[in-house]
Amino acid sequence: MDKLTTYSFFDVMGELFSEEISFAVTNTEEYIFYRASKRINLKISPGDPVKEGTITFKALQSGEKTSEFISRDVLGVPYHGIAVPFHEDGKIAGCITAIYPALTEARSVVTLKTADGWVPVSYEEIYYIESKNRRTYVTSSTHTGTNKNTLQEFEFTLPKDSFIRCHRSYIVNVKQIKEIYLDTHSTFVLSMKDGQLIPVSQSYSSYFRKMLGF
Repeated sequence: MDKLTTYSFFDVMGELFSEEISFAVTNTEEYIFYRASKRINLKISPGDPVKEGTITFKALQSGEKTSEFISRDVLGVPYHGIAVPFHEDGKIAGCITAIYPALTEARSVVTLKTADGWVPVSYEEIYYIESKNRRTYVTSSTHTGTNKNTLQEFEFTLPKDSFIRCHRSYIVNVKQIKEIYLDTHSTFVLSMKDGQLIPVSQSYSSYFRKMLGF
């Protein structure tokens, strides 16, 4: 693709993201495209170097999909990000990054819709959150129900020291894990305190081990 076509392609990709999400594309050293959202603007311009400490820098360094919160100390604005490196001829050629506003929520409960109505449950009571049949199910020690948030939205609003994405369909409360078993292909199975077995997929296994320190 020539330069004009490439930028048009990036702009169309930006349309796929919600109005709350900014979108950036880099090569291995600098930004080549940036589209700010209505909710968050990191004030990046094409040609700016990829700064150390950003989610994009971390993904380029690790060579893996990276998802975490970045404090305001790095770019002056706190944000959550997902960065995915891409390759050409077997080498990392750049990175695509989705940038989300840092959501600060005073509440420490998740409200579940059940057959009898709505029930708030505390974060500590939650065992795991599952995406199934286009709905989000929350299982806790007291209730099981649905919630309007997606797993991606939960991933950015739940406390990072307790909740970890371990699979495209699951987020688990690490304080509710009873045991971790080695599974095939260097992945894991989590035995939760409610007796449920939750898989850790291969794409999340290294991130999961890093977060739990083993």
